[in-house]
Amino acid sequence: MLTAVGALVHRWSSESKPWTNVYGLARTLLATGTMLTLLTNDVPALFPRIAGMPEPPVCTGSLQAGLFCMFPKSRLEIARFVCIVLLALVATGWRPRITGIIHWFVALSFQLGASSLDGGDQVTAVLTLLLLPVTLTDNRKWHWDEWREDKNDKWLPAKRFLAQTSITLCRMQVAGIYFHAAAGKYATPEWSNGTAMYYWLSHPLYGVAAWARPVIMPILTHQTVAIMTWGVVLAEFALMCGLFAAKKHWKYLLVLGLSLHIGIALLQGLVSFGFAMSAALILYLRPTENVFLSNRAARIRARLAHFTELGARFASTMLGGIK
Repeated sequence: MLTAVGALVHRWSSESKPWTNVYGLARTLLATGTMLTLLTNDVPALFPRIAGMPEPPVCTGSLQAGLFCMFPKSRLEIARFVCIVLLALVATGWRPRITGIIHWFVALSFQLGASSLDGGDQVTAVLTLLLLPVTLTDNRKWHWDEWREDKNDKWLPAKRFLAQTSITLCRMQVAGIYFHAAAGKYATPEWSNGTAMYYWLSHPLYGVAAWARPVIMPILTHQTVAIMTWGVVLAEFALMCGLFAAKKHWKYLLVLGLSLHIGIALLQGLVSFGFAMSAALILYLRPTENVFLSNRAARIRARLAHFTELGARFASTMLGGIK
């Protein structure tokens, strides 16, 4: 029996191709979302004082290991700038084996240190941790590059297993998020009776953006608001079911999920949350072997290499002339 299980696991992992630009795009989106939060908010907005709590960031016990605790509280702007630079490096896709650890450390530090957070920041901290086995076994220079199998690598089967297990855990985590989001709404009467979207989108702080109010408010004050409210719950349940759906159906659920979060970003301004959840959906509903724009990316890389070579020749000619 154990032999059969071992053969099944070996076949499952050997057929996988986790190191592609699919998980690379997800990493870039996760890093970009946090980077935008840090770029568009100053220290007082990121670390507001909460009544009854110590002044953030709290640096006691294990929390001292966070990046924001490595700087004096009077120098948090420097820490913010350092995080922005590190996240920009992660977003480029350079050396996943190195930047994967950096990404997780920054995401965790932000979650533990900042007092002004949303669900996207928590999702980012969890996913960057779960992706560590993928990044640490990724030997590419850029996570946009095509991965090529090294037949001399005796540890390749183990690396495949670790990376594929990591992607599977990410999918289970995202499915759990949507299950909790959908099931939890039934405990609130406003979601059950179909009026919750009215209260959310008409809220003066969290509600719909001013530019969309002329279009959205008539819907919110009409009976069709119930369809919108229940539609959100049904969409979240459908996305949860993606964990058990055949791969051929994933693309439809991916479009559904991306449409949902793009709509939230546009209507409520939750842009960084949209980046985090879009990354989560790509990890969840895009097979890693189904790479993005493989032929076009190869042509772009070839053109960049050509122009780089021309630039090197030109520089060499100019330097030779100077000498």
